Amino acid sequence: MAKNKEKLTIKIDGEEWQKALDKTFKKKQKEVNIDGFRKGSVPKEVYYEKVGIESLFYDAIDEVLKSAYQKALKESKITPIIEPMIDVPSVDKDSVTFEITLTGKPEITLGAYKDLKIKKEKVKVTDEEIDHEIEHLRNEFAEIKVKEDGVVEKGDTAVIDFKGYVDGKELEGARGVNFPLEIGSNTFIPGFEDGVLGMKVGETKTINLKFPSDYIENLANKEAKFEITLREIKERILPEIDEDFFEDLAYDKVTNEKELREELNKILTERKQDQIDGKYLNDVLDKAINNMKVDIDEDILHDEVHRIINQFEAQLKMQGITLEQFYELRKMNEEDLHKMMEPAALQRIKQRFLLEEVAEKENIEVTDEEVEKNAEHMADNYGITKEELIEAYGNKELLRYDAKMHKTLEFLKNN
Repeated sequence: MAKNKEKLTIKIDGEEWQKALDKTFKKKQKEVNIDGFRKGSVPKEVYYEKVGIESLFYDAIDEVLKSAYQKALKESKITPIIEPMIDVPSVDKDSVTFEITLTGKPEITLGAYKDLKIKKEKVKVTDEEIDHEIEHLRNEFAEIKVKEDGVVEKGDTAVIDFKGYVDGKELEGARGVNFPLEIGSNTFIPGFEDGVLGMKVGETKTINLKFPSDYIENLANKEAKFEITLREIKERILPEIDEDFFEDLAYDKVTNEKELREELNKILTERKQDQIDGKYLNDVLDKAINNMKVDIDEDILHDEVHRIINQFEAQLKMQGITLEQFYELRKMNEEDLHKMMEPAALQRIKQRFLLEEVAEKENIEVTDEEVEKNAEHMADNYGITKEELIEAYGNKELLRYDAKMHKTLEFLKNN
């Protein structure tokens, strides 16, 4: 067994085991139906004879599991970093035996992590980038008007009725009435928006398309026919770069184009600086991790992968998608997703170990004030209160750990 693992045999017997059995019996007593007895009144001896004491074992094991784990922690020299592996090799009326495998941090040897000679880019904002940002702002404040004449062009919003057909039958869910389709948004399958380009109001046309190979299984690579009627065309009228535009932007002290360009230069510089700083820190971490020696066993990797998958599933739910629907759409299964997440999980584990080792070696600690400040910063990022953040974390020690890791990142970035 690896040095960072320890298997302990913990036996729960005597009064502790009997109390767990009795507690479980009292729960079962209220649920079981035995002829001649009302629910909740069957004697223990009769229950054992009719149902069997074995029916209590599963729930009784749950009752003593926490106690067994605490005993294992006291006996072990290992501080576990993931959930333990627990087996029950034997259980009977007198005792239950647990085999608890604890996994601690593996042996880590730090390499060079300071003065890594990594070059940081310099910020440069071009006139073309400022021009692009101005056009972006003009689009944000564009006025949408009905196009009285002409045809659908790129950038227009086409208001359409449509029906989709596959194998001569109307496709469920492929119908729309007065549907606003922005041309260039790539909302529908490839080729659909191209088919709308050039249409006139009142025109009806049929286009033949093919669903992509990576579409949902029952439609992938299928030939489809779409009947489209154009009801209305809306175009975007970009504002002039004038006083009204500057007023709409609401930038402080921006009253003309020269001041606008100066303000955008400042904004883009700050944005680029953040990106450069982020890339530089990632490069530092990558090089320090490559200089570090550590073997990550499968249990630690498996635990991190499942943590990432749980986070991924939560993100999907926010978009109204279940994990099962994701599997179907991507033609994947749980094993495929697990393998896909392994590289990210491995990198996260190594980064965490690196930061913990550097923090220990450099004696990096955080004050209560730094913990509070970091918590406020995190709460602002998540759009919640500091109290809600603390409740979500469960305790302040985890917040202290996060603050310490953040401080260690700053140390690495500046050394």
